[in-house]
Amino acid sequence: MDKNPSDEKQISARVQALVIEGNRLMEAGNGEGGKECFRKALALIRDFGQVLADRASQRQKDGALEDAQKYSLWAASLLNNNFALPVAPNPKSEKHWRFTEKEAACLQAVRRAPDSPGAWTNLGVVLARMKREDEAERCYRTAIGLDKDHSGAYFNLSYILLRRGSFEEGWRCLERRKSHGYLDNFFTFPRWNGEPLHGKSLIIGFEGGHGDMIQFCRYASILKTMGAAKISITCHPGLKTLFSTLPGVDEVLSFPEETDASGWDFWTLPLSLPYHCKTRLENIPAPIPYLSADPARVDKWSQLLPLSGIRIGLVWKGNPRFENDLERSLPSLDVLAPLGAVEGARFVSLQKGEGENSARLPPSGFHLVALGESFCDFADTAAVLSCLDLLISVDTGVAHLAGAMGKPCWLLLPDHLCDWRWLSGRTDSPWYPKGMRLFRQPPGGGWSQVIDEVVVSLVRFKKEWKDGNRPAW
Repeated sequence: MDKNPSDEKQISARVQALVIEGNRLMEAGNGEGGKECFRKALALIRDFGQVLADRASQRQKDGALEDAQKYSLWAASLLNNNFALPVAPNPKSEKHWRFTEKEAACLQAVRRAPDSPGAWTNLGVVLARMKREDEAERCYRTAIGLDKDHSGAYFNLSYILLRRGSFEEGWRCLERRKSHGYLDNFFTFPRWNGEPLHGKSLIIGFEGGHGDMIQFCRYASILKTMGAAKISITCHPGLKTLFSTLPGVDEVLSFPEETDASGWDFWTLPLSLPYHCKTRLENIPAPIPYLSADPARVDKWSQLLPLSGIRIGLVWKGNPRFENDLERSLPSLDVLAPLGAVEGARFVSLQKGEGENSARLPPSGFHLVALGESFCDFADTAAVLSCLDLLISVDTGVAHLAGAMGKPCWLLLPDHLCDWRWLSGRTDSPWYPKGMRLFRQPPGGGWSQVIDEVVVSLVRFKKEWKDGNRPAW
């Protein structure tokens, strides 16, 4: 029997009222009252889990991390559909992640609905974040066994596989992601699925953040060797001028202002290129350098840099909207204060956006030149990087830029949710084999041990630099 539109409107209005009241009660501290409202909403709309998940994500973005925890826990315990579980830390203690509660809630959901791929995927997410990756992998594979088209399970499994260096299956799983709908609807020509490119034109679409685009734009030259007659790339506006130095690219466009819906034979996503180019751990294309600085900008910025000592660039914060930014970014510039004790070290702030203001008030003993706040785009960043002896950075696009330019870069990595592209347990990166060195937090996190290791390495770097040798990595 068809549903009555007026009845659907009444149900929708009732659910909306329950959500508003549940939110009000929860934020007032009445958790049980809020949970009861959500139960009633669930009885009316079976896919109510997405409402709770969206609310959890929003509260996490608002900084209300305790609320985000409660919403996601309730979603996991009440529901079995496929929603993303935000895992926000307790604001009173960054190490208190409440994973045990989340695991229990997800296990309860699995017991209630053992045939639900969403429930198994959510359990896998929690286990992966607890570094129980073998168990998480089994959960994702169970979800895929229940639903061979479950994109969330494939996507999460891809991160585990890629982190291990299992690229063949990892890229294949990553291809199942659903992150390109806007391009499917935008372009009027087909997506590239590995067809021969001889004489064809192809545009590399916009995907991810600045770091993603910088890392995977290297494949433009590979596509040319495969016979492509014309390669275009569409990117963030801040990358357009920089990408004009990229080998193999005939045209650089900013998305969507300068990008047409037609005019090419194929389009592709940057993170799909390793899959179609059959990239494995042993054959990662690394034509370093593949990005360079504009000489005119180098002349401009070089005049503002320290005239003596080791010139070291610093980036200590990433985009605050990134899901793991609380862990991957440093709490403040003060964390790097011990570096100031290294004689002859002269620091240059490349920090742009979040945290740039603190560069004007550096820790005592720091010789810091604040330049990042004046950058117009990544071409300015590249110009300054070309004049530096070393970059010390958290996991941001600037670190990828240093790697792509072949500049020495010491990358500071978190223990919790370290990005898959840095693999597991390595101190080097096959993506950036010239000069990239990884400094990882110890199990359980914390930056003090990492900074101590950086100080020791910087003292050695200074000695070798002073002796006129290329510093050892």
